[in-house]
Amino acid sequence: MDKTRANTLEYNPDLCNLCGICLVVCPQGVFERVDSEIRLSNPDACMECGACALNCPRGALSVDSGVGCASAMIKAALTGGEPTCGCDEGCC
Repeated sequence: MDKTRANTLEYNPDLCNLCGICLVVCPQGVFERVDSEIRLSNPDACMECGACALNCPRGALSVDSGVGCASAMIKAALTGGEPTCGCDEGCC
């Protein structure tokens, strides 16, 4: 994993079958279709919800869902507090 990123998202384009499910289910617009490939256009925007990995039929995506900002946002919504995830300021 790229240690400069604040999330655990990993993408293996060799496993991708270009179905585009990730484009549909990602709430943050992390992916884009460019010509005949899917790319990570904004990987730092990933909030680790896990939707892409759970829906990828070929296992081209992996993420430790619930460990980052998505978990912090859900907890904040349930408790009425502010989201804090331990990331750099401004990610949540």
